[in-house]
Amino acid sequence: MTGFDLFVQQTINGLTLGAMYSLLALGFTMVYGILELINFAHFSVFMVGTFVAMGALQSMGIMGQSVILTGLPLVGVLLVALAATMTVCGCIGMGIERFFLRRLRSVKGPAQMITTIGISYILSNSVLLFIGGQGFNFPNPIPMLKYHIGGAVMDVRQPLIWAISAVLMIGLTYFVQSTKLGKAMRATAQDPEAARMMGVDVDRVVLTAFFLGSAMAGAAAVVFGLYYNYTNFYIGFDAGLRAFTAAVLGGIGNVPGAMLGGLLIGIIETMTSQFISTNWAEVVIFSILILVLVFRPAGLLGRVAPNKS
Repeated sequence: MTGFDLFVQQTINGLTLGAMYSLLALGFTMVYGILELINFAHFSVFMVGTFVAMGALQSMGIMGQSVILTGLPLVGVLLVALAATMTVCGCIGMGIERFFLRRLRSVKGPAQMITTIGISYILSNSVLLFIGGQGFNFPNPIPMLKYHIGGAVMDVRQPLIWAISAVLMIGLTYFVQSTKLGKAMRATAQDPEAARMMGVDVDRVVLTAFFLGSAMAGAAAVVFGLYYNYTNFYIGFDAGLRAFTAAVLGGIGNVPGAMLGGLLIGIIETMTSQFISTNWAEVVIFSILILVLVFRPAGLLGRVAPNKS
C-alpha cells in the first residue's frame, strides 16, 4: 500500500472504532448531564452486553459464521439481537440507579461514584464466576464481503456498524431535543429543584437517563462483537476508558460532543498505531485526556456551567 492508501485504510478503521466509542461515550454523557456523576459501572454494563448479544445470536441458531437457522433475514437477526441487548443493558442501568444510587443522591461527596466502581467489580466478577475467564468467539451472521477503495479494503461490517451507530445517535439526539421527556431531562440537568417545582418527575427523568445510557452501552456491545468476533469478562475496561476519554474530549454531558469525541479518539488510535507504533496508541490517547482536563475541561463542544447549589 502507498502512504495515501494506508491513510484511507486507517480512516475507515478509525471511523468504525469511533462509532463504537461514541455509543459508549453517550452513556457517560446521559448520566453526567443529569447528575454530574461519572458512572464507572458503565464499563461492566457494556461487557455484560457482549454476552447478552452473544446469547441472543446463539439462541437464533447462529454459531460462529454458520447458516441462520431461524428463517429470519439478516436484518431481522441483527434487529432482534440489538433490541434484546439494549433492553437488558437498559434494565441493568435502571436497576443500578433504583436500588444502589437513588438513596445516595442527597449525599454530598464521591459516595455515588465510589458505589459505581463497586458495582462494576460486582458485575465483572459475577460474569467471571458464572461464565468463566476464557475468551469466547462471538457468533457473526454477516457475510465476509470486501470492497476495495483504491488500495484500501472495507468489509461489509464497517458501513453496517456506521449505519447502526448513526441511526441510534440521531434518534437519541432527537429524543433529547424534541420530545417532552427529553425537554424534562434538559430542565433537570440545568436545575433539578426548579424542574421538580414545575412538575417534572425528577426520579423518572434520572431513571430514563440511566436506561438510555446503558442501552447505548448495549448497542456498543453488539457493534463490538460483530467487529471483533470476541468477548471476555474484562473487555469493558479498555473500551470504557477510551469512551470516557472521548466523552471528556467532546464535552462530557454534551450529546454531539460525545459523538465527535468518539470519532476523533477512534481515528487517533488507528493513525497512531499505523504511523507511530501500537505501543504508543494508549500513551497518545490518555495524554489527550490529561491535556483536555488541564487546558479545556469543558471539552471541544462543552461549556463551563456554574456549579449547582
